[in-house]
Amino acid sequence: MFSATVLIFVAAGVALLWALLQFLTISKIEIRAQPSDENTALSSGAGDEETTARLIEIYEAIYEGAESFLRAEYTICFWFVTVFSGIVLVLVMWGTGWNVAQGVFTALSFLLGALTSMASGYLGMKVAVFSNVRTTVSAQKPGWTACFNTAFRAGAVMGFALCGLGILMLYLTMLAFRIHYKAPEDWRYLTECLTGYGLGGSVIAMFGRVGGGIYTKAADVGADLVGKVVHGIPEDDPRNPATIADNVGDNVGDVAGMGSDLFGSFAESTCAALVIGSSVGISGGWDAMVFPLIVSAVGVFVCLLASFIATDLKPVKGESQVEQALKIQLISTTILMIPAVYFTSISYLPGSFELNATVGDDVFTIKPWMATTCVIMGAVGGLIIGLITEYYTSHSYSPVRELANSCKTGAATNMIYGIALGYKSAIIPVLVLAVVIYGSFTMCDMYGVALAAIGFLSNLATGLTIDVYGPVCDNAGGIAEMAELDPSVREKTDALDAAGNTTAAIGKGFAIGSAALVSLALFGAFVTRIRFASDDTLFANGVNMLEPLTFSFLIIGGMIPFAFAAMTMKSVGLAAMEMVMEVQRQFDEKPHLLDENPTERPDYDACIAISTKASLREMIAPGAMVIFTPLLTGIFFGVSAVSGLLVGSLIASVQLAISMSNSGGAWDNAKKYIEKQPADSELKGKGSDIHKAAVVGDTVGDPFKDTSGPALNIVMKLMAVLSLVFADTFFAINNGGGIFNLS
Repeated sequence: MFSATVLIFVAAGVALLWALLQFLTISKIEIRAQPSDENTALSSGAGDEETTARLIEIYEAIYEGAESFLRAEYTICFWFVTVFSGIVLVLVMWGTGWNVAQGVFTALSFLLGALTSMASGYLGMKVAVFSNVRTTVSAQKPGWTACFNTAFRAGAVMGFALCGLGILMLYLTMLAFRIHYKAPEDWRYLTECLTGYGLGGSVIAMFGRVGGGIYTKAADVGADLVGKVVHGIPEDDPRNPATIADNVGDNVGDVAGMGSDLFGSFAESTCAALVIGSSVGISGGWDAMVFPLIVSAVGVFVCLLASFIATDLKPVKGESQVEQALKIQLISTTILMIPAVYFTSISYLPGSFELNATVGDDVFTIKPWMATTCVIMGAVGGLIIGLITEYYTSHSYSPVRELANSCKTGAATNMIYGIALGYKSAIIPVLVLAVVIYGSFTMCDMYGVALAAIGFLSNLATGLTIDVYGPVCDNAGGIAEMAELDPSVREKTDALDAAGNTTAAIGKGFAIGSAALVSLALFGAFVTRIRFASDDTLFANGVNMLEPLTFSFLIIGGMIPFAFAAMTMKSVGLAAMEMVMEVQRQFDEKPHLLDENPTERPDYDACIAISTKASLREMIAPGAMVIFTPLLTGIFFGVSAVSGLLVGSLIASVQLAISMSNSGGAWDNAKKYIEKQPADSELKGKGSDIHKAAVVGDTVGDPFKDTSGPALNIVMKLMAVLSLVFADTFFAINNGGGIFNLS
């Protein structure tokens, strides 16, 4: 049996090497307009130098727009992280009785987490932009295998590179800290310092998700409203000035932002499990303590094996197989993880080990099969949530088709149906989460909940692969439209994108579900840390939610997600208004832009500038609210108030995130379902009044599913991990009572 260190390093190396191989495979595709066979060409003027030059021009414009935005965004993030690391250093040192080592290590891990998160997002953007145009080129070839495999491999580069990088950096940080904290009895301090890593990842994820989400949806909404609704030109038509900004947004929001988000989930779930289970190291040794990381490492091998099903064993040969291929990835990895986790647990965990209960004085005796069961409950629970999400957001099933039919009577009924669909879609996922939490908590206390969160993310490489696949196909379709390739190329990329919309919704379901468990585990770690700091004078018998201060902040915590959603939705609205006015200005000043074959090009750069400035300006307020609310609550009102705040935020965020994400996904696919119908059908097809009603729903759903909804899972995680990092600081102020000492 290999040691944990060998296994983790091998897994990280394999993940990074596999990502490189996938990238090299994609890079062999030449950017060139090409015929589908000797007699016909799917692209108009295939092989024509002018068309090829246009493809390269669009690719470079998207790349430059994405590069400039991320450079500007990460510059702001870098300065914020630099300043905030100083705050972390000072407050953690002060809260731990001027323990210099703990303060320095926490600040250092915060910086490493933030830098790794930025690297993950930037890498995702580069890979996506590189692959988008090559997916378009592949879509010109006959059949479906080439274009699907290109987009799928692009996702695999991001998925495996992020997992490899995350595992490697986190474990190297642990080994470095272990030089100072040599004794197993001191490893609890090591894991507490490591929480800074999760905080750093989450802070960047917050700005990435919000900033990227505002960017992409401001461009998307503006392009849709003026282009499709007012002037009736197709989506991504090169005559629309906002179309390049829209495609840039897919890369900075749906890829870079999402990559940082899921990296944060991985880091926080691992840190929560390590903090709660740090005492495992005393009886079971180092390998047993790092069991959560071992599960993630094993997941890399499982996801790698399963990827061959989509590209080689059962390649996509028709439109109907696209969604099925992606779904098989999720199902196969979940099934394969079950025996893999079992053998991992019996190999690296002791025959039995003890953990103190989060609440009370009980001691839990945990065996490997119990830890395995918790991980499997998380993995299977995630799959169920994913499949329920698919049911409510795919146009293959009745909910989205009912939504499409509601467009017959206009946009208002479409809105009513869509909002109701989102609310209804939250019921089963919440019940599944409740069952997973009850089962894992009963079996292994809060350590079981943390392991269930690890289980949710055990097939993270596959989840990221199918998440990135969607934006890549979306961009490929946009490039095909802008390059004025044959409509059949766009039809093929649209079919790929429709499946991508559904799988993206599934990925968001996984992310939200895992975020709920991660937040609960982090809250448990916060309670554990306060008990230790207070020598069991606080929270020994749990958090009393009926205390006036705690219950008051429970209500306030429940309000935070709604305030956050309001701020981000309004930000998209303001930026979209600027975009609408700019696009309409160009159409008014250059009326010939709307000609069938215009002789002049729109000013794409003006729209890119609007999205960039608006997103960078608008991301600061909601991000600051989420970061400073728990910090100021703990400083002024104490640990009981923080506890209420975290629980309220967790409960409200889960419901709101699921409903918003699924409403948006359903509106988008209802529009695509109508677009597929012929003009003489009941739904009238593209360009009809029914289609325009669907476009309005899709436009409203854009910030639901790509800005506010997915960012809410960061809200609950970030507030929880920040409270955990500063737990000792909060307790140091009036023994946990805060400056006002109201409790």
